[in-house]
Amino acid sequence: METPLLLLDTVDGAVDHKGQPVLRSKSGGWRSAGFIICVEVAERFAYYGISSNLITYLTGPLGQSTATAAQNVNTWSGTASLLPLLGAFVADSFLGRYRTIVIASLIYIMGLGLLTLLSMLPSLNSSNCQDTSKFLSCSPPQPQVILFFCSLYLVALGQGGHKPCVQAFGADQFDGQNSEECKAKSSFFNWWYFSICAGCLVTLWIINYIQENLSWGLGFGLPCIAMIVALVIFLLGTKTYRYSIKEDEKSPFLRIGRVFVAVVWNWRTTPSAIAIEEEARGTLPHQSSEEFKFLNKALLAPDGSKEDGVVCSISEVEEAKAVLRLVPIWVTSLVYAVVFAQSSTFFTKQGATMDRTVVPGLDISAASLQSFISLSIVVFIPIYDRIFVPIARSCSRISSGITMLQRIGIGMLLSAASMVIAALVEIIRLKTAQEYGLVDLPNVTIPMSIWWLVPQYVLFGIADVFTMVGLQEFFYDQVPNELRSVGLGLYLSIFGVGSFLSSFLISAIEKATDVDGQDGWFANNLNRAHLDYFYWLLAGLSIINLAAYLYFAKSYIYNRKCTI
Repeated sequence: METPLLLLDTVDGAVDHKGQPVLRSKSGGWRSAGFIICVEVAERFAYYGISSNLITYLTGPLGQSTATAAQNVNTWSGTASLLPLLGAFVADSFLGRYRTIVIASLIYIMGLGLLTLLSMLPSLNSSNCQDTSKFLSCSPPQPQVILFFCSLYLVALGQGGHKPCVQAFGADQFDGQNSEECKAKSSFFNWWYFSICAGCLVTLWIINYIQENLSWGLGFGLPCIAMIVALVIFLLGTKTYRYSIKEDEKSPFLRIGRVFVAVVWNWRTTPSAIAIEEEARGTLPHQSSEEFKFLNKALLAPDGSKEDGVVCSISEVEEAKAVLRLVPIWVTSLVYAVVFAQSSTFFTKQGATMDRTVVPGLDISAASLQSFISLSIVVFIPIYDRIFVPIARSCSRISSGITMLQRIGIGMLLSAASMVIAALVEIIRLKTAQEYGLVDLPNVTIPMSIWWLVPQYVLFGIADVFTMVGLQEFFYDQVPNELRSVGLGLYLSIFGVGSFLSSFLISAIEKATDVDGQDGWFANNLNRAHLDYFYWLLAGLSIINLAAYLYFAKSYIYNRKCTI
C-alpha cells in the first residue's frame, strides 16, 4: 500500500519537474543549490571575461579613443545592470524562472559565440591594432563594428534574463517555512557571493592574461565554452529542483498596478470612509498595514460600490505596500553603488602612477589590484558564515545572526571608511610627488609602493560581504513570492543606476572645477588633480546617506523573519 502524499513531508508551494507535489528529502536543499551555484560560477567567469577587459579591446583591435571606449563601456555596463528588471518581469509574469534561465543561456551563448568569431576576423586581429602605442588608424569596417556591438548587447540581454532568475531559483530550493532550511537559505546567499568572487578571481588572473598576451579569440572563446558548460550543468539538475507553483491568478504586476490606479481614482476619499470600510472587513492582517495608509483607499470602489472585480482586496493592498516599503531602501543604497563604481576606475588610475614592483624585474598591473576585493570576500565570507553568524545568532535569536538591514548598514559604514582611507592615501601620494619634484612629470613613477592601496581594496571587499549580500537577501525575501526575480532585478538595478549617477557626478564636477585654465579634480595629470577631494566628497555623501538609511531601516517592518 502506497503512503498518501499528505502523510509524506512535502514542500508547500512547490512541485517537481512533472508538476507533482515534491518531497523534501528528495528535492531542493544544498544538492540542488550546488548545481545552481556551479552554473553561476561559470556565468560570472563568462561575464567578467568580457567586461573586465572590454576597454582594452575597444581601444586596441577596435581602434576607439579612450574617451569613446570608456563611454561605451559605461553605457553597456549600465544597460547590463538594468536589463535584469526586464528578465525578471518576463520570468515572474510569463515563462517562469527555469524556462527563462534556459532561454537566456542560449541568447548568452549566441552573443559570446558571435563575439568570438568576430574577434578572430583578420581586420579585428591585426598586430597594428593590438599595439596601442602605434598611432595608426586601424578601425575595422563599420559593419563589423555594428555586429560587434550587437553581439555585446546580446550578451547583456542574456545576462539580464539569467542573473536575477538563477539566484532566485537557487534560493527557491530552500523552504523558508522550515527552520533548518531557513538557516540554510541565509547561508546560501553568503556562499553564492563567495562563488561569484571565486569566478571573478579566475577571470582576473587567467582570462585577462590570455586576452592581452595570447589571443582575443581564445580569450572570448573560453567564456563561451564556460556558458555552454553552465547550461549543461543546469539541465543535469532538472529532476532535483523545486519549482514554485504559479497561481492561476492575475499577474502580480497587474494586481499591484491595480491598487495604485484605484488610489488615484479615490484620491478624494475621506479617512472616515476608509475607516468604515476597514471596520467592515475586519482587522487588517499585518502590522505593516499602519504604513502607507493612503493605499487603503483602494479598498473602496470609485463610485462607492462594492462590485466584484472593482474593489481591491486586502491582500492586494498589502502586496502594494510591501513593494512600496522597498523604495526608501533602494534609494538610500544608490550612494553605496556610486562608491562601488570607483574601484575599477580611479583606484586603478591611482595605482598606475605608483611603484608597481613586486620583485626586481616583475611589475603588476594596476588593474590586478581589483583582485584584492574578490580575495578579501573569498577569505571573509567563511569567517562571517561559520564564526560571526553563530555567535550573533546565540545573542539575537535570529537565524541569520543579524537582520538584513543591520547587515546592509554595517557595509555602508565600511564603504564610507574605505573612502576616507582612499583620500588619506591620495594625500600622501600627492605629497610624495611634490617632495620628489614629479608634479609636472605624470609619466614618471612616483616612489611610493602600490601596496598602499591594498587596505582600501580590502575594506571595499569586506563592505561587499555585508552590503552586497545583504541587499541580495533583502530584495529576494521582502517582495511577494511571485515577484522574487523582480526583487533581485531591483537589487541589480541599484548598481546600474549607480553607474550612471557616478558618470553624471564626475561630469558635473569636471565642468565645475576645470575652469579658467585651472586643473580640475580629474585632470589628466593626476599629480595636479585632486582625487582626494572627490574621495572626501564621497565619504561625506556616504555618511549623510547612512543617516537617511538608518532612519528608514529603523521603522521598517519585515514581511517575514526567520528566528530560532
